[in-house]
Amino acid sequence: MIAMNKISTFAALIALSLGAGALAQSGGQVSALKGHDSNAPVDVDADRIEVQERADRAVFAGNVKARQGNLTLATARLTLAYTSGNGIQIRRLDASGGVVVTSPSETARGNFAVYDLDRKLITLIGNVRLARQGSTINGSRLLIDLNTGRAVMDGGAPGVGQSGGRVTGHFTVPQKSR
Repeated sequence: MIAMNKISTFAALIALSLGAGALAQSGGQVSALKGHDSNAPVDVDADRIEVQERADRAVFAGNVKARQGNLTLATARLTLAYTSGNGIQIRRLDASGGVVVTSPSETARGNFAVYDLDRKLITLIGNVRLARQGSTINGSRLLIDLNTGRAVMDGGAPGVGQSGGRVTGHFTVPQKSR
């Protein structure tokens, strides 16, 4: 019973942070990047590109920006994995170095990010901070499932530079006029 209360409280806090609708109406799931078109083309620009054709990947470095629809990923380095059998099909983006993912409603930051385009999952790892409309959640790992809009933040394992399984949040509340 206690574990369920902790999970329900955690889900409610993420819902508040992300500005999701009533938790009961969403079936207990939290909405993130709602309405993002994960099938849109991906545009990338950077200071430098190295194509590793035999490995089916391209490495972008320096002021990298990747855009898909209204989603932008900014980072220092981005490895783009693709298949080239029937034209180039992007499979995965691996970002490192001050990763910032922005949408019209959210901003997420972390040390590393993986965007699995096949599974439609975005994972940010290391010193993760998710912000929306004045509310923030901090942790070690954030997983966003673009199929469902569900977001899960955890604190990670204890260790150097890790929060030891703790997730922290700061939430705004509606202000009443007097």
